[in-house]
Order: sequence, then C-alpha cells, then structure tokens
Amino acid sequence: MKKRTIGYLFIFAAFVLPNISLQAQMEAITQIGERESEYLLLDKGLQFRITDAVNSMYNFDFENAERGFEVMRYTYPDHPLPYFLMGLSQWWKIAVATENESHDAIFLRYMELTIEKAEAILDREPGNKEAAFFLAGAYGFQGRLHSERRNWTSATFAGKNALKYLELSRGEEELNPELLLGDALFNYFSVWIPENYPLLRPVMLLFPKGDQDLGLKQLQEVAENSFYARVEAQYFLFRLYASEEKQPFKALEITAYLHEKYPNNPYFHRFFARQLYAVGRGKEAMEVSLEILKRIENGWTGYEANSGRYASFFAAQYFDKMGQYEAAKKHYGQTVTFGNELESQESGYYLFALVQLGKINLGQGNRTEARQYFDAVKRNAKRNHPAHKEARSFLKKNKL
Repeated sequence: MKKRTIGYLFIFAAFVLPNISLQAQMEAITQIGERESEYLLLDKGLQFRITDAVNSMYNFDFENAERGFEVMRYTYPDHPLPYFLMGLSQWWKIAVATENESHDAIFLRYMELTIEKAEAILDREPGNKEAAFFLAGAYGFQGRLHSERRNWTSATFAGKNALKYLELSRGEEELNPELLLGDALFNYFSVWIPENYPLLRPVMLLFPKGDQDLGLKQLQEVAENSFYARVEAQYFLFRLYASEEKQPFKALEITAYLHEKYPNNPYFHRFFARQLYAVGRGKEAMEVSLEILKRIENGWTGYEANSGRYASFFAAQYFDKMGQYEAAKKHYGQTVTFGNELESQESGYYLFALVQLGKINLGQGNRTEARQYFDAVKRNAKRNHPAHKEARSFLKKNKL
C-alpha cells in the first residue's frame, strides 16, 4: 500500500480504535489493507489506465471507450467491472433516445454477465461488498430498462434484487466512495419510494428505514470523490435537484459542469439547455438549443428527435417572447415535427407548441390556421390538460 494510505490507517487506529488492544488494531489495519488490495474498484493504477476510456464513454465516443473496456475484460475476465462498464456504455446509447430499442439486447447481456461474475465472487467470498455493489448496479440498470419498456414483472424482479444487494453493499464508505453510492441511493430512495409509490410500501418494510437528507449528502460526496460512480452520482443529483428537491440552480450548476466536461454528450447538452430555461435564462437557453439543433442537422452521434423536441421549444419560446414571430413559428413547428417523429403527441412540449402556433397565427390574422392548431390540441390532449383548456378558451373567445 502507498505510504499515505498506511498513514491514514494508523490515524484511524489511533483515534477510532482507542479501546481495542494493539494486536486487534493491527489485525483491523491488515484486514482493511487486504480488502483494499482485493477490490478492483480501489486499484488506482487501473483507474489511471482507463480514465480516457471512461471519459470517452460519457463524451459519446463509444468506439474509443469500448476498445478500452475490451482490454480490461481481457486482463480481468472473471471480474464484473469490465462487463458492467460495457453495459453502461450501451445504457448511455439508450438513455439519450429511450424509444430506440436496438441496444436493449446487448445491454441486457452485459448486465447478465456482470451478475454472473459478481455471483461467482459472492459464492467464494460471502459478504464481499464489491460484488454486492455490482449486483445492485446491474439489477438496478435492468430494472430501469424494463420500466422504460413497461415490462413490469421483469422490472419488479430486478428492482427487488437491486434492493437486496444494495442493502448488502451498504456500510463500507470508509473504504471507497464507489461503495458509498449504494448507501446514498438506499438512504434517499428507501424514503422516496414509499412516499411516491404506495404500492411498494410493503416491500420497503423489509429493509431498514433510510435517511433522505443523508442520502443527498452522500450522493454529493460520491459526485466529488469517486472515480467510476462520479458521473452517475451527478446524474442522480441534477435530476433530484431539478424535480424532487426543487433546487433548479443547483441542477443548473451540475449540468453546466457536465456539459463543459463532456461537450459531445447530447443528454447533458439537452439538460443544460433545459435548466437554463427553467431558471429564466432564456437567451442562453436559446443559444444552447440552436447548437443542439445544428448538431442534429449535421448527424452528430446521439443527437436526435428527443433532444430536438426540447431544443426547438426553448428556442421558440425565446423568439416568441422577443416578438420575433416568424422565428418562433419555425421552431414551434420543429417541436411539432419532432413530436410526431417520436409519437409523443400528448407531451406538454408538443401541445403547447401547437397552442402558441395558434396564438401567433391568430395575432397575424390567420384565423383558419389558428383554428387548425387549436383543434389539433383538442384532438391530442386530454380534456383536463391545461393546453386543452387554453385551446378551448381561444376558440370560444375568438369565435373560431
């Protein structure tokens, strides 16, 4: 072990274990050192060697990333880490356009291989936290995909297994922040899940009660100090800050960092634009959105209709507010086109783009076109949807 690590361990022994005999202290230090050496997640040399591959994955250079992961798989054929990273690479291809199912099979195959390798380690070493971490992660990612595909039975099975191994992986944050991700997610979601999904409360009663505030702090620690789990922790943080925690400026701070760090990641690019829009920085949101639209036009990897749907709406909103109605109409029209491509005619972006097209055309004296847009809202929105109510109001008020 490195001298710094040995130093930290002796400080730990001196101040945390004062009532244990010297022999017991030395045994505890030896055990921690041995476990550090046997956990591949803690291998700093490996982290250095694959930094480029991991960064390439998050920057959507999958060819370079997967070449690096294949080298790791050749070197460590019986460890779950390279298989998990290969699966994670497939996940990011899915995440940016979840309606595309072409990567599902290979993603699920790599997660199954991760599970097989991790189970083999647990068979040899019951209680191995690293193996439990990979099992929780692999089952968790399987559950996320099955939920996207509405395979509820498979999603439930994967989710229960993820929770089981998440509990087993907890409690070793003193060894490495990678393993703290399990604690963080458990603490946050063991409280959040029963509050938001009452049907799962009986399942959650089987596990200890978490601490949501602690979970958020632990996610922040992982985001700052881990290697493999850093970006995934940042992903959870900005999603939670943007929605559950109602802290949009914190979400913007993280998305701004992620976009700067991985400028070719369309997912981070899209959410950076979204958070700029959410905090009222409309001009910047428009500028970022136009760049997204340009990349879609030029065929950049991962830039597709879903990103376009967001970007075109944000750009249209800015031009609409500034009174540049022809530019606004163009981009609202793009929102509708992207929505049709995605078959997401019930989404808010799609419906409110139609509402705004109706209002702009009405203001320009194009009553026939305005009515067509408002009628389209009524066809696609449920009657109690705000867009439906607004369309009805304009039709009635203007006798269209």
